[in-house]
Amino acid sequence: MLALLASFTTALHAADEAGFKSLFNGKDLTGWEGNPKLWSVQDGCITGKTGAEGDTKIKHNTFLIWKGGEVADFELRLQYKIVGGNSGIQYRSKLLQQGEFGPIVGGYQGDFEAGKTYSGILYEERARGILAKRGEKVVVKPGEGKKPSIEVTGSLGKTEDIQAKIKSEDWNDYVIIAKGNHLQHFINGMQTIDVTDEDSANSAKSGILALQIHQGPPMTVQFKKIRIKNLGGTAKGGVEAVQGNWRPVEITGNGEPAKASDLSDIKLTVTGKAYTVVKGDGGDRDGGTFDVDDNHSPKRMDITTKNGDQVPAIYEITGDTMRVCYGLKGTRPRDFTSTAESGRVLAVYQRK
Repeated sequence: MLALLASFTTALHAADEAGFKSLFNGKDLTGWEGNPKLWSVQDGCITGKTGAEGDTKIKHNTFLIWKGGEVADFELRLQYKIVGGNSGIQYRSKLLQQGEFGPIVGGYQGDFEAGKTYSGILYEERARGILAKRGEKVVVKPGEGKKPSIEVTGSLGKTEDIQAKIKSEDWNDYVIIAKGNHLQHFINGMQTIDVTDEDSANSAKSGILALQIHQGPPMTVQFKKIRIKNLGGTAKGGVEAVQGNWRPVEITGNGEPAKASDLSDIKLTVTGKAYTVVKGDGGDRDGGTFDVDDNHSPKRMDITTKNGDQVPAIYEITGDTMRVCYGLKGTRPRDFTSTAESGRVLAVYQRK
């Protein structure tokens, strides 16, 4: 009887984990990127640790970024343990810049801490702030500027009752479910927030995944059993976002803008990781290959022409408009500008 019960329990657990993939190999930080003085693998766990002095006394929040691409609609499961300070799980977020102590990320965050107030809330780092306190069911609506209007529509339980189930300096289960504009957090099986984000101008449908260490007193945070399941949404980014036919509407080389008449019959076609540029009806033809890396701000593009020349670039896509700034002297641009003798070409394309 006990053997049958154990077998049934194992089968249920396997079914519950169907479709999930692991994001951490339990050995090293392969697939992750952060400050190696702060992040390591200890006892088979991703470990973030700050100190009271030297290189580990950080002056800004910093993050360990998952390099496997963007997340959109998903269920994320992991276990965490924290001693001192506070931390969080960034999702659908953006890499804003590289700070003195490592990557700086902004976006949705599933909070947790060594204290007794914020674990489980929805916080938006470097943006709209606290969107839902623990135990709240809310609808986020547009407000003035980036300050949202937050309507509390229900309760998921008393915050102190939820806190009582969170283990101090021990392992806790954290689950984040994001589906469209509906966001949910769970700790140890208890739902902590339920958010419908209707502030479409400021909400995020996809972005990067990252783990936080916070400036302030010394702290240690650990993560293990990190796995994710795609719930059907697509994060259109990277090579996928560049596919199709484009036409240049502006090109500026070394500060000199091209004439509109010279651009009218140029077509850029991207298929997979190859591109073709055609001028006129079957006339001059050029092309090559490229790769992109969205885990930087600005996003990066590395181009290899058909002649074998290497051209580093940055790019961004907003709706049906793509901007690319090419560094023809072999140095990657840091911003979207082209000035005299800069060796840069700034191109603005519209999707056809």
